[in-house]
Amino acid sequence: MSVLFDVRDHVARVTIDRPDRMNAVDAATEAELDRIWDEIEVRDDIRCVVLTGAGDRAFSAGADMKANTGKSGLEYWATGNPNGFGGISLRTSLSIPVIARVNGLALGGGFEMVLGADIVIAAETAKFGLPEAKVGRLPLDGGMVALQRLIPRNIAAGLMMTGRTLSATEAAHYGLVNAVVAPEALDEEVDAWVTDVLSCAPLSVAAIKQTVRQTAHLSPVEARNLQTPALMAALASEDQEEGVQAFREKRTPVWRGR
Repeated sequence: MSVLFDVRDHVARVTIDRPDRMNAVDAATEAELDRIWDEIEVRDDIRCVVLTGAGDRAFSAGADMKANTGKSGLEYWATGNPNGFGGISLRTSLSIPVIARVNGLALGGGFEMVLGADIVIAAETAKFGLPEAKVGRLPLDGGMVALQRLIPRNIAAGLMMTGRTLSATEAAHYGLVNAVVAPEALDEEVDAWVTDVLSCAPLSVAAIKQTVRQTAHLSPVEARNLQTPALMAALASEDQEEGVQAFREKRTPVWRGR
């Protein structure tokens, strides 16, 4: 199987398992990733997802250039996955937080998958880039539309128009990465972030993600008043009462997700 999928203690771990191909994504891998994200969306036992690549060289080198899709660039654009590269770079329906564990190169679609995550933890050796223009292609699956919304426009344009890469430190400087650590400390840092996510009320986290993801185009007042399903569920939940009660009683809250 080209993708490993494991769920334990409310945490899903999705690992692209093609280290011999720098975890590049072919059609079969893309289909499996899309299926996994669809499953994660409907499961009520998952509260956090960690997305990564196998080995220590690459998170993902993007599309597998050796796999012949038989599609022209125009056909690819016209029939592209509405959820973006790997089924995640443009997915708007997922309310569960996704942590990208970037263990090496994140190029092309690999970088686009990182842009689809909510929290990014990178090893010092990681590099990020959108080199599609170097091979006559375009970063169609989120790169051109998402990157400029997350970092300064000229920095985004410069990366895409030259095919240059960002180091993990540079990516953190521009706000793309939450933490940069030594490779041997990557898992410990990711686990710390997972623990912090799980310590929060799951419905609150879902409401925050939906609001962040779905209101960037609105004014602050419009965004504040948008009644997303996750927001309404969190405001009417038992957990919002439990959190306050636990604080008053100086104990750890017991989240029930309802």
